[in-house]
Amino acid sequence: MLLQQYNLKVTPQRLEIVKILQEKGHLNIDELYTLLQKKFPTLSLATIYKNINKMCENFFVSEVKVPNQKNVYELTKKEHSHIVCSQCGTILDVDIDTLELNHKAQEVSHYKIDRSSIIFNGICPQCLKNK
Repeated sequence: MLLQQYNLKVTPQRLEIVKILQEKGHLNIDELYTLLQKKFPTLSLATIYKNINKMCENFFVSEVKVPNQKNVYELTKKEHSHIVCSQCGTILDVDIDTLELNHKAQEVSHYKIDRSSIIFNGICPQCLKNK
């Protein structure tokens, strides 16, 4: 079981969180709560926060901090960037090798870069079509 590989206890709520994130991709807590309520009507928002925080601590789920939006969560994948539509808010993964950029930032700043978060902003093809 995938959760156990990350030292996480398997619960019905966590299994459903995994299923939803696999299907939907990037979701904020409110969106996740709305979807989970369908299967677990008595589930509290605090329980979702607790589960998501634990999953983030164990690197099973990653938090994506998008400027001017609520943070969204996704299943952890190899390092990648994101692109956000400035009109509809859609978030997509962008598979760009950030190694060279990290190396340059490290060289200039003398920091040891251990992680980067790059977010591109633009207008998605659907919104461009609707203009």
